Amino acid sequence: METAYKRKEVAHFVYKRTRSKSISFALKVFVSLLMGLFALVMIIPFLWMISTSFKVNGEVFDYPIQWIPNQWNFENYKKVWTGDNPFYLYYFNSLKITVITVAGNLFTSAMAGFAFARLQFKGRNFLFLLYLSTMMIPSQVLLVPRFILFDTMKLINTHYSLILPGMFTVFGTFLMRQFFSTLPGELLEAAKVDGAGYWRTFWQICLPLTKPALMTLLILTFTWHWNDYEQPLIFLRDKALYTIPLGLTTFVEEFGTDYVLSMAASVSALIPILIVVVICQKWFVEGITSSGLKG
Repeated sequence: METAYKRKEVAHFVYKRTRSKSISFALKVFVSLLMGLFALVMIIPFLWMISTSFKVNGEVFDYPIQWIPNQWNFENYKKVWTGDNPFYLYYFNSLKITVITVAGNLFTSAMAGFAFARLQFKGRNFLFLLYLSTMMIPSQVLLVPRFILFDTMKLINTHYSLILPGMFTVFGTFLMRQFFSTLPGELLEAAKVDGAGYWRTFWQICLPLTKPALMTLLILTFTWHWNDYEQPLIFLRDKALYTIPLGLTTFVEEFGTDYVLSMAASVSALIPILIVVVICQKWFVEGITSSGLKG
């Protein structure tokens, strides 16, 4: 009698376990299909952009949408790169500004983050909170005083007006500070015992361990400055200094927009971002989770 009761309990437990696994599997399948549907909806505009970049203007607004052009028009890319609008120059300007800005931002943010996380000095927490509070100020509010400052320094209509502000960011300091705070204190104590100073501890011991945070900051900063339209529009006047976002507006003419050339230029502009994301993506999630950021 007792054996039969135990067998019944085991069978009931196995049934509940199997049912729970089945429900969990079905839920995972449903969520995966739902996320796949959302991803498809998000990627459709990009597919349309790529398809349009190989069409002629007469096929752009055909309905229903013709995803595969009747005739692949590769001349659109040739016109973009060798036409009247010097797109290669806009490309070079964007690469120059973005690479220098990102490199400077990574360096200054890493040093400031290390100082706020690991160095002991009077007023450290108050100074960090004061610095962090500046994130609440909308960037648009600072445009006028920044313009006046750069005009006084004779930096208007130069790339320095875009590079210098981007090399120092509150978000980058916050991100690096959060990551440096997760490093074990014993690591710094061991370096101090071995005679390493603050600079050597930062450069040779702590910085190599922050690769996930650095790659995360690199992706975010690169994407932001590569796509920035507002600041180049305000600070740049000479067409030879234009970046890609401003260069794309040259395809908008008084009597219409050359959509096929605009789409070809947009596809070309996506390539550096895709390369950066593909190379750094394996560190991106780790950097976000390790630094304590959510949202």
